Amino acid sequence: MNDNARFVNRKELMGILVLAALLVVILPLCLDVFRLNLVAKYLTYAFVALGLVICWGYGGILSLGQGVFFGLGGYCMAMFLKLEASSVENTKIQSTPGIPDFMDWNQITALPFFWQPFHSLTFTIFAIVAVPALFAFIIGAAMFKRRVGGTYFAIITQAVAAILTILIVGQQGYTGGINGMTDLRTLKGWDIRPDHAKIVLYFFEVALLFGCIFIAQFIRRSKLGRILVAMREKEDRVRFSGYSVANFKIFAFCVAAVFAAIGGAMFALNVGFMSPSFVGIVPSIEMVIYTAVGGRLSILGAVYGTLLVNFAKTSLSESFPELWLFGLGGLFIAVVLAFPNGLAGIWADYVQPRIDRLFASRKSGTDSTNGKSFGPVADGAPAE
Repeated sequence: MNDNARFVNRKELMGILVLAALLVVILPLCLDVFRLNLVAKYLTYAFVALGLVICWGYGGILSLGQGVFFGLGGYCMAMFLKLEASSVENTKIQSTPGIPDFMDWNQITALPFFWQPFHSLTFTIFAIVAVPALFAFIIGAAMFKRRVGGTYFAIITQAVAAILTILIVGQQGYTGGINGMTDLRTLKGWDIRPDHAKIVLYFFEVALLFGCIFIAQFIRRSKLGRILVAMREKEDRVRFSGYSVANFKIFAFCVAAVFAAIGGAMFALNVGFMSPSFVGIVPSIEMVIYTAVGGRLSILGAVYGTLLVNFAKTSLSESFPELWLFGLGGLFIAVVLAFPNGLAGIWADYVQPRIDRLFASRKSGTDSTNGKSFGPVADGAPAE
């Protein structure tokens, strides 16, 4: 019982249940399939925001290149889906049947060796986790072991995002170039394009998201999470205490990379394509904004921030196609200046105290007929 209390308190449990009710019950009942698929697209970015809470919020490591890992996970999944869509029967009109169409257009006559393992779904799932984690480990070890951090690390991650984008676009025959990988149709023979498939994928994605939320919550409430916070506040003191600061930073960075890659893989499944436009500097900065708006110290706040920003982006672009960028920019500026802790800060500073006072007044309420106290409320009433 004590372990459960340490893992999640009553307020956090209520927050998780409210989010679950929103994503599992309310939105599927209130939205049509098209809008629900849009929510699924938004939630793919929530995986990135969750990783940034651990990496940036608790570890103090600002990465402006999370689009790299989002893209790596997306491209791994897209490679599997593209190979399945490029069967000999489906590509018999090509000069070289059995390879992706963009390879045929670029006069490549055989499937490259690094594409071959992606015929296997098992290998693909492994690669979605392992490739971004390995890439993040290499970058983290190269930077953190040399005590490169802060602004310098943020700029370096931006440079990595720009380099990977240029590489993807330049290697058009192997990656699809600027157009990316399109026409992704089936997953092990199951058509992912119909409405019923979109609904199944939505609920699968929500389940994955809550799995990542619980992992992030476990990290946050564990000794590791406390060390990350201490490292963020007083890095030298943690180092002098005998801890390897570099190793903790590498771990947090790798966790954020894996979360982002899972989101990228789900993006490829839900949207049906993957392109370098989701890898570069601009999408990476947008992903940081999602976390900032929701609250970089709040796991659930990051999810709500992602949903809010993307809903606002869609609504403003539909209603004011010429002005929506200004409106969105104004939203970001207002939140950062007025509420530096994001939506989670608004809830903690203004909403939660009112709720606590309300329940406190109910507990200490008096009987208007005799002036005697009612005593404690019945079991099950919200309490801290």
